[in-house]
Amino acid sequence: MEKSQSIKAIAKALGLFQIKMQPLKKDATNPFFKSKYVTLNNILENIEEPLRECGLVFTQFPDGDCLTTILIHIETGEYFQACYQLHPVKQDPQAIGSAITYARRYALGAILALNIDTDDDGNSASQKPTQTVNHNVSVDESKKEWLNRFEKDGSTLTEKWQKAKINLEAGKVTLEQIKSKYIVSKINQDELLTFAKK
Repeated sequence: MEKSQSIKAIAKALGLFQIKMQPLKKDATNPFFKSKYVTLNNILENIEEPLRECGLVFTQFPDGDCLTTILIHIETGEYFQACYQLHPVKQDPQAIGSAITYARRYALGAILALNIDTDDDGNSASQKPTQTVNHNVSVDESKKEWLNRFEKDGSTLTEKWQKAKINLEAGKVTLEQIKSKYIVSKINQDELLTFAKK
């Protein structure tokens, strides 16, 4: 993160903004994880007036493989600036656009201290590293369900596989997010990545 030499005025304005902000309604559901979150449109609509009242403005723009977000105090020019790494699942306009939207939402949520996702009490981010056992499956992962490509009879694709593939192609989830929920064999990981690059 970068900041202006003085942050006295912007810190005061940001504190006032947080007092003025009403709780944001989680208006969308992640179809893969079944979790509620606040959409970018909802964030933008709800922060516009409180930001203006507090003398704050922001801008966001793609900068190489990052999205840069700058929060500026209009009167003094004091600022906070940070870069959010972009991870599109493939290099086409749709996937890149999805990655930028995702980054914009999270960057605004972070810099303005907004509650935009369902709180899981830090479980997703605080999992301890585990020892690896056979077949590249960790001890904790052995409790997860396998993400199988085909049904037991081998005739059709499983519903979970198809949902994971669709969400990966749409840029709604990453392979790492899929792996955090399921055990995915190396062959199936490679297959998912192949779909994602189409």
